[in-house]
Amino acid sequence: MNQAARRIGRSLALVLPVVLVLSGTLAVTAVPWAPRSGTQVLTASAEQAAPRDSPRAPHEVVRDRLVAELQQKDPGTALTSLQKEIARRPSLARHCTSITRALGRAAVGKYGPARAHAYSRPVCDTSFAAGVADAR
Repeated sequence: MNQAARRIGRSLALVLPVVLVLSGTLAVTAVPWAPRSGTQVLTASAEQAAPRDSPRAPHEVVRDRLVAELQQKDPGTALTSLQKEIARRPSLARHCTSITRALGRAAVGKYGPARAHAYSRPVCDTSFAAGVADAR
């Protein structure tokens, strides 16, 4: 009796993992992971994170306006406008670093690293210079 149970146990120990692996593989290959039409499917969390009709944050609007001003004029003018905007709306001060870094990257795109660095000034510490360095 003891040897019969041992044989059954050994047989199950060899056969069961093979059966589990094969059934798992077949289950995975049977699931339609990607749509056949070739269109990309977004997850529900991605749709909730960035709805198309959502209003933009005030600091994003200011950042985009200042980057456009930099493109039309120069980084010095945009940095001065940023200082004035923060003095007018102190709530933007917590976003000053990210806005100034974006201006630094945009300045490198327009003028190149050496000339963009010449416009550096201590607005939000050295964030403009950090943006210039990031873009290199």
